[in-house]
Amino acid sequence: LTDTPGDDSFFNETVFAAHVCDSAVFTIGAVLGVKGQTRKFADLIAEKNIPSMVVITKMDRERANFQKTIEQIKDQLPISPAVIQIPIGQEDNFKGVVNLITGKAYLFDGSKGTLSETNIPDDIADEVSTYREGLMESVAETDEELIDKFLEEGELTPEDLIAGLKKAVIAGEVSPVCVSSATLNRGTTAILDIIIDFLPAPSECRAKIGVSPTSSDEIECLPDSDAPFAGLVFKTMADPYAGRLTIFRVYSGTLAGESFYNANKKTSERFGNLFLIEGKEQRQVDSAGPGMIVAVAKLKETVTGDTLCTAESPVILESTAPLSPVITYAVSAKKGDEEKLFSSLSRMLDEDLSLKMSREQQTGETLVSGMSQVHLEVVGNRIKRKFGVEMELNLPKIPYMETIRASAKAQGRHKKQSGGRGQFGDCWIEISPIPGEKFEFVDKIVGGVIPQQYRPAVEKGIVEAMEKGVLAGYPLTDVKVVLYDGSFHSVDSSEMAFKVAGSLAFKKAAPEAGLILLEPIMEMVITVGKDSVGDIMGDLNSRRGRVLGMDSGPKGEIITAQVPMAEIQTYANELTSMTGGLGSFTLGFSHYEEVPGQISEKIVSARNAE
Repeated sequence: LTDTPGDDSFFNETVFAAHVCDSAVFTIGAVLGVKGQTRKFADLIAEKNIPSMVVITKMDRERANFQKTIEQIKDQLPISPAVIQIPIGQEDNFKGVVNLITGKAYLFDGSKGTLSETNIPDDIADEVSTYREGLMESVAETDEELIDKFLEEGELTPEDLIAGLKKAVIAGEVSPVCVSSATLNRGTTAILDIIIDFLPAPSECRAKIGVSPTSSDEIECLPDSDAPFAGLVFKTMADPYAGRLTIFRVYSGTLAGESFYNANKKTSERFGNLFLIEGKEQRQVDSAGPGMIVAVAKLKETVTGDTLCTAESPVILESTAPLSPVITYAVSAKKGDEEKLFSSLSRMLDEDLSLKMSREQQTGETLVSGMSQVHLEVVGNRIKRKFGVEMELNLPKIPYMETIRASAKAQGRHKKQSGGRGQFGDCWIEISPIPGEKFEFVDKIVGGVIPQQYRPAVEKGIVEAMEKGVLAGYPLTDVKVVLYDGSFHSVDSSEMAFKVAGSLAFKKAAPEAGLILLEPIMEMVITVGKDSVGDIMGDLNSRRGRVLGMDSGPKGEIITAQVPMAEIQTYANELTSMTGGLGSFTLGFSHYEEVPGQISEKIVSARNAE
């Protein structure tokens, strides 16, 4: 069993787990029913055609409603529920279940998890009959022989239901539904029985298809312990004591030696021991066969997504790509231990592929991107627990830029005499806007008024002035500079003097050319349900966004928009609130654009006051 988080912030973990699991168990609370995250997970399972079952949990809670939850599953999820249990009582009266396959009723024995057979209560007899009829219809519809028998006899035996249900579950046509209360330990044993009875064993699953790394021919990896070994790494964990733990699923063959071949890296790796991971515990095993999920420690080359096999029978199995991060924060160590923090973060990047780290050159900040603020906070907690360093999150500084609207000319003259050799540099420049070209320097000096050896120094001084900014200390971009005149002194002129002169000339010319502030514009592709489109459109307008278009897709309405980076730094959190967790989006840099006047004035004032 692989337990994955229910929170949308960690959906990436579910994506990777689903890729290597043979079946899925949905837990849906009887109080809140189907939630946004449930729908996302169900869409994933349906997309991958993974057999599944549903457990309706929290049947003992106040406002628990079995019937309402069943209706939500039918209406909102891409699965066909086959109810095989209904509860006897709800809320604090949840005391037993009726097994619709056998038609027998059972009462729970306190909190021991055991059952005692009883008669079906009269007040739910009609409900039992209705649900059992529905179960027989659901199973019969998946098999021609069973539907003929059901139409002729109006009944299916328990043996018919068990055989037909298992076949239908493995085919992904129906999902059995049962009930439980984990806190009271009621129904939990039955969940394990249903997993064993109806969900597929590894030997009952289709062969995993891979490709040959040499010929690209398809290779079948059969769930046979005597076949060549093949496994797929789907998780890497950073352990402060054992180092990096590599977790993989075995698809075929048996791993019993001390090394394997990494087909992606084209190298062999040795390992010490094989482990089964059971919660926080690790249990050593001698070998691993088809269907097993095992771990090894301290591999040097292997990462998540790599295929492990034998050098004699190399194969590459299809992996899955991590989701793109949608929120970014600047990070720092609370007690100044930056080196330890960044080392810890690097180890977390191996563990969590939806986590990205980068350096913003302009602001000098280290940025960490993830799926939500909660996601990054949990990463911080893990780093503190595992490596003893505290990570602080702050909204990153916006990398504004400056540019000019028009052309202007200015002289930069640097003359200094303080005893001995003096300093002298004199230049005239003209600056003009060149949108999208960043920077261009043109030397139009004629007649040697500035010697050739000093002209690169003028350019260097201009570049340094542009990097430091003139309007508000942000770098300038999209400027063409023409050096067209100047003068020099045969003794006092130097590269440094002309560098200073170039800087002075640019600082004089830039204000005359109409300095403006530019902000980064991001392109967003937002996917939401039809009911949320109006709210999303209005929200984008309030963020100074421009909607570029809208289209319909298999997962909802797709809105493409351009929005200033400053307006969407916490958009992941806000989209979740607006859509109940049903919305998603991708984000990428588009271009720089002028900041509106009043907003620009506030930014410049705040920056200059720092």
